[in-house]
Amino acid sequence: MTEEKQPSIQEVEMEKAGLHYGHKKTRNHPKAAYFTLKSSTELSFINLDETAKALEAALNFIKEIIEKGDTILFVGTIPGAKNGIEELAKKYDFPYVTNRWLGGTLTNFKTFNERIKYLKELEEKKKSGEWQKYTKHERRELEEEMAKLEEQFVGLKDTSKLPDVLFIVDPKIHDTAAKEARIIKIPIVAILDTDDDPTSINYPIPANDSAKSSIDYILDQVDQAIKQVKKIKN
Repeated sequence: MTEEKQPSIQEVEMEKAGLHYGHKKTRNHPKAAYFTLKSSTELSFINLDETAKALEAALNFIKEIIEKGDTILFVGTIPGAKNGIEELAKKYDFPYVTNRWLGGTLTNFKTFNERIKYLKELEEKKKSGEWQKYTKHERRELEEEMAKLEEQFVGLKDTSKLPDVLFIVDPKIHDTAAKEARIIKIPIVAILDTDDDPTSINYPIPANDSAKSSIDYILDQVDQAIKQVKKIKN
């Protein structure tokens, strides 16, 4: 009689955080089959053995990136990811996107960077008092333009070069960002669910990619990995 494998402490923690919940079977991607458990219910479940292995590989890669002093662009615009992505990126001074992804952010970086420079010029002119020479109507128009740019580029204002890695929560939602990264050969780390194609991602982490508890669990692991390398370096 074969003894049933007992879940590891890590797997227990992952299950508690809800990482194992997938999508309805009708939405599953064929290439996600290797990490999708057979289920008698409508809902699919993720094999946490596969998640643990994938997470370890992704974290080791992230550690290498941090060791080299390279930059990670964090992307998560869904409600369950926004706060965690922003907090983690700000903690380590990395760029992030939590509002809508702007097409061409990576593939048309020169133009994108010019827009950021323009935003900074507007801010500097306002701060220096240069706006006072304009009429009230003109100042209001400048304020509106600056507010729009601020919203578009929040998390990206200090970006002066292309990132070395793209970290995405849900590559299906952020398919444009993922496509741009692939075009210019930027490695992608992604939290993805049973409805995603893991073969299009360099470091896929199979997990519930919509629940805040699941996303926060993985982001906390990323945080610990970055912190570990930075402590050693310092």
